[in-house]
Amino acid sequence: MSAPQVIFSINPEFSEEARQAKLGGICLVGVIVDTNGVPQKVHVVRPLGKGLDEKAIEAVRQYRFKPAMYEGHPVPAEVNIEVNFKIF
Repeated sequence: MSAPQVIFSINPEFSEEARQAKLGGICLVGVIVDTNGVPQKVHVVRPLGKGLDEKAIEAVRQYRFKPAMYEGHPVPAEVNIEVNFKIF
């Protein structure tokens, strides 16, 4: 089985609360990529807090993937995505 591959992603926005606290880091988001490459059951695996978890979920819901393949057919697959919040 081949793993799903990201073909479209967006950068997450910072929450105002995290910006004021100068909080950054990596939020781990779990998804099931369906046979059309659309994320389903998006949930936080490793949270950051201060509104960043919600912003990570919001961003990942907009991702699109090349679906996982098994014997030449697309199949649903569960993956974890690291959403990196960098403070500049």
